[in-house]
Amino acid sequence: MASNPFTPSFGVSPPLLVGRDAELEAVAESLDGGPGSPARATLFTGVRGCGKTALLNAVEDLARNRGWLVVSETVRPGVAQRIADTHLTALLAQHTDEAVRRRLTQASASVFGVGGGVTRHHEDRHPVAASLRSRLDELTEAIAPRGSGVLISLDEVHRSAITDLRELAHTVQHAFREGREVALVAAGLPSAVTDLLNDDVLTFLRRAERFTLGKVPASDVARALREPIESSGRAIGDDALSLAVEGTQRYPFLVQLVGFHSWRADPGSTEVTAEHVREGIERSVRRVGHLVHEPALSSLSAVDKSFLAAMAVDDGPSAMGVIAQRLGVDATYASQYRLRLIAAELIEPVGHGKVDFTLPYVRDYLREHAATEALGPL
Repeated sequence: MASNPFTPSFGVSPPLLVGRDAELEAVAESLDGGPGSPARATLFTGVRGCGKTALLNAVEDLARNRGWLVVSETVRPGVAQRIADTHLTALLAQHTDEAVRRRLTQASASVFGVGGGVTRHHEDRHPVAASLRSRLDELTEAIAPRGSGVLISLDEVHRSAITDLRELAHTVQHAFREGREVALVAAGLPSAVTDLLNDDVLTFLRRAERFTLGKVPASDVARALREPIESSGRAIGDDALSLAVEGTQRYPFLVQLVGFHSWRADPGSTEVTAEHVREGIERSVRRVGHLVHEPALSSLSAVDKSFLAAMAVDDGPSAMGVIAQRLGVDATYASQYRLRLIAAELIEPVGHGKVDFTLPYVRDYLREHAATEALGPL
């Protein structure tokens, strides 16, 4: 019996990455195009579970396949020092040539061409302290003859590490100015990326290419479900596949969840049926509530939660006037919480005077867990 091909874990690459061809093509062209190419600095942003980390993984693979060295980190305080002291130091040890190694150790020379050599320590009269910039410079110079470069990949960028991100941005900016083969790709939630772009010191990042990762086209979702199932020795009919595509709501994390739980419903059968998919969707909705919605809602204020509960009464987009009426507040008061929840990436404007949830199945989660019964339909 074949193992389940789907990977519903955050940060793990799916068996088939779909719907991100434009982003990968832009980065590939940038690596091939040399210093000055537009996407040498790229930011990916989007809501939780939209596939930011999976796309970073794919970009890293793309760079390695071109012979580039990759420095991959998750952003937290101290990340600049970790890159300098751990990643770049290790890469220097692997890729510097003998001439550089002699500078770091010692060289021997004979006296007057006869035996009895003496050891000379090569010391710079004005040594430069090792830093992130100096190590990156040395590494790029060492690998330049073979046409290689260095990709720095940063996941979960956040303002909590703003000092590190400033140092990294300044280092990469200098590398760009000097024509070095360096690229930077980073990913984070929309609010975190906006914080960075609004920073007075990080103006360099405002010129980076930006991609907002949204839903995946239905045809790509179908491929992402069908191909792993068939390559693992099972089949899925058109009706079951259509049901599965609809159940994912074209959300990348749910593609993996629905695929995983549909396969798991009866792993010994030769076909994933519509019944298996219905069971898979039911399990996936509960799982996404626990993994995505619960942590996203846990830090909200009581009024924030009441606002969302008022929205959950509706089967589709909610009118702001109706939300205010359900909460028993005026329009100005309700608008303040609308802005807060938009900033938190939990809701989005969808036409004049209306809002809707950004994440799939939040409405279902709130109906099951929040006190929507106390509000009731108007």
